Amino acid sequence: MQVQLGDRSYPIYMGPGNLNKQELLTRHIKAKQVLIVTNETIAPLYLEQVSKHLQQYQLEVVVLADGEQYKNLVTMEHIFAALLGKRFSRNSTIIALGGGVVGDISGFAAACYQRGIAFIQIPTTLLAQVDSSVGGKTGVNHALGKNMIGAFYQPQCVIIDVNVLQTLDDRQLAAGLAEVIKYGLIRDASFFSWIESNIESLLARDQNALTYIIEQSCRNKAEIVASDERESGVRAILNLGHTFGHAIETGMGYGRYLHGEAVAIGTCQAADLSRRMGWLNDEDVSRVVALFQKAGLPTEPPTDLSAEEFIKLMAVDKKNVDGDIRLILLKKIGEASLPVSVEEPVLLETLTCCGR
Repeated sequence: MQVQLGDRSYPIYMGPGNLNKQELLTRHIKAKQVLIVTNETIAPLYLEQVSKHLQQYQLEVVVLADGEQYKNLVTMEHIFAALLGKRFSRNSTIIALGGGVVGDISGFAAACYQRGIAFIQIPTTLLAQVDSSVGGKTGVNHALGKNMIGAFYQPQCVIIDVNVLQTLDDRQLAAGLAEVIKYGLIRDASFFSWIESNIESLLARDQNALTYIIEQSCRNKAEIVASDERESGVRAILNLGHTFGHAIETGMGYGRYLHGEAVAIGTCQAADLSRRMGWLNDEDVSRVVALFQKAGLPTEPPTDLSAEEFIKLMAVDKKNVDGDIRLILLKKIGEASLPVSVEEPVLLETLTCCGR
């Protein structure tokens, strides 16, 4: 599949066994210096498998600590130190081997180093395969806000090996399903219905079912990104549930909730608010909540994060304009709104009542 962005277009390779296909990787490396960035969980599983394809290059490796709490500028310094210490040129390539944190931080480092070097995404979690590896959003977190420091920077390619999902723990698999469900909600009602009917196969890691949701999710993401690379319009719908979810991640401390878990809760809150706006009915909201629950995801916000704290944290969001909190909501299952401003009393109803 191709992400169509003119001279920044790139392929997404999807299928079982792609980590064993050397040519998928090396055809996108233009010079001899290569840095693999991975983490302490993925390195023992897949670093050797990828490294064996790169013996003809000057290969260096950075192994990061694993977790959202390490997605920050301090951690990114380790990547810069490796690049500078080994005198990497602007023709070098970074390979991000890991989940969303590794991909986001590696891509941002690539965007910054010598004002831009090549990077390749090899996502190893379902969430990264269906969402964060595609589209060129890179960045790090700050104590005051998630993903507020970053850049739009597209990879050379994305290499997805469905087989790696067999080593993914159940919690991470469920977290990835949150983003898959999102695509059905925002623009593909038939896909949402398919997920409802096949959730057991997905949780059982049926390879055909997993391959299908990866393909459909990447297709939806690629089409949206191709039409709005820098989120000036329709791309914003990809943030359904994320304003609520980011507030949970920031307010509760990065790492306590996986990103997909926070998005699941946030999407249920967005569905509740959409009902209060008169767009969804009770049955629609029940379907949304029930599917997240069947996927093994949380649907209720943390009780120790007050409505007032939620609003304060939601005010730090890239979609906001002139201090107004702007949210992606659902007009119906399969159709999202563009960012809308919501009156605070209505928002407080959702924050006070939804799941509490």
